[in-house]
Amino acid sequence: MSQKNTVKRREDETYMTLSEALKRSGLAESGGQAKHLIQGGSVRVNGKVETRRKRKLRRGDHIEVDGEGFILDS
Repeated sequence: MSQKNTVKRREDETYMTLSEALKRSGLAESGGQAKHLIQGGSVRVNGKVETRRKRKLRRGDHIEVDGEGFILDS
């Protein structure tokens, strides 16, 4: 991952689900596409393959899909 973009949570959110983060980042156009990417094993969180759509992400988590990624920021 050469460039690290960030996705920000809303102030009232203590966490963000993985599928929501993928949609907000633009790496998935819809919830269905996010589900497909996650369940297909294409998504890594902090370097490990993640297959749970509802995985709670917190500030500083690194998310990557096929070489493109972002960091969850506050």
